[in-house]
Parts: sequence; C-alpha cells; structure tokens
Amino acid sequence: MKIYLAGTQGNKGSILDNKEKGIYLLESFFYLKDSHMDMYKNHNFLLDSGAFTFFSGKKVDWDSYVGRDIEFINKHDIDLFFELDIDRVVGIKKVEEIRKRIENETGKQSIPVWRPSRGIEYWYKMIKEYSYVAISASGKYDSSWTRSKESIPILKKMLKLAKENNCKVHGLGFTSLKLLKQIPFYSVDSTSWIAGQKFGVIIKFNGEGFDKYKRPKNSRMINPSLRLENGFTEWIKFQKYADANL
Repeated sequence: MKIYLAGTQGNKGSILDNKEKGIYLLESFFYLKDSHMDMYKNHNFLLDSGAFTFFSGKKVDWDSYVGRDIEFINKHDIDLFFELDIDRVVGIKKVEEIRKRIENETGKQSIPVWRPSRGIEYWYKMIKEYSYVAISASGKYDSSWTRSKESIPILKKMLKLAKENNCKVHGLGFTSLKLLKQIPFYSVDSTSWIAGQKFGVIIKFNGEGFDKYKRPKNSRMINPSLRLENGFTEWIKFQKYADANL
C-alpha cells in the first residue's frame, strides 16, 4: 500500500530539503505555486483538487479555478490528479462536466472520487470506466461512515469489485493504522504526520506502527519545527513498511 503524506504545502518547514527521492506526497492545488513544483518533481506526487476547501461555502469562480487547475497540470506534466469532487456544492452533473473538461484539456484521466451520496451504482460505473478511483474517507461528511464497523465489509466488497475490474482505489484521508490492515486500498493519504507538532509529542516508528512520547515533567519540549521534521521522517519509515507489507 502506498501512503501519501499530505499537507506539506510547498515544503512547509523545509521538511523536503535534503530528503531522499521517491517519497509519496499529496498536495492541494489550492495551496501550490509554480515555484513549489521543483521540490516535488523527484517524488511520487498526487495532486488534490482543493475541493475540501470549498465545503464551508466559500464563493468561487469555477470556470477560472478549473482553468488554472488545467494550466497547472499541463505546465508541470502531472499524471495523477483528483477530480474536483464538489458534489455538495454544485451537484454531480456539474462535477461530471468539470471532470470532462479537465480530461479533454489535459489528455489524461482524472481520479474520480466516490462519496456515499453518489450511490453504489455510481461506484460500478466508476470502476468500469477508470483505472484509478478514490473513496472519500475524511472530514465531517464522510469519515464517520468509512470508519464505522458496519462499513468495513462494504468497503472490502467495493475494493474487491474494483480489483476484478483492474481498477486501483485510493482512500482519501484514510490512515487508521488498525483499519489499513483490514481494508486493502492501493493507496491512501493523511496529514497525521503533523500530529507531533500539533499536539506536542514525539513519535517514533516501531516497525509496524507508532509510539508516542509526551514531554517529561519539569522539562522543555523539543521545538515545533523539529517535532514537524521528526514526524515527517518517522512517517517516511512507515511509507516503506506499508509499501512492502500492506
């Protein structure tokens, strides 16, 4: 399984400096600039559409946004990119129109994103028409469903059907270590590597998962930038483990 690290946002905290090549990275078009792409070109890169940013009701000129997305994909010859999955903002028909425009103007297939609101028949359609699809598994709208006990057998069946159709499946925002061993996604992504900086802990990869160390009493915690660097480094180790074992 490929574990993409999301949220690097143009080399946040200089975490990509002097790193080995071939790290799995996912970043949102919403945050990227042309100048950032030199830092991603030596890695395995997945471009997110930035759709999640707009679920709060932010007003957008979609024609302009999509045009800039297409220009960015073409300029940097990006092969793997998600559709603009803004179903709850503009409806599925508009999403399909945008997807068709992006594919026509880039000459490449996007990665369509299935949400429970699309229904299971739409899943059948996606895995027959595309070689790489995604299931939305993050945020307040979809995470509760994908992480419930009742959903595990459903997700397994969906992934089995995809495999029978030679279709790879990405779990968007899905890195529950317990569930990754049960649900055989081809790839997933997460911002969990940032948790050490956010919550004031040090994490260490232990060969299969992570150990967390809190600040000892009457001592100072290592500074935030070093916690960020540590989290990134330890999750790269997990990437390598997942590549070989999940």
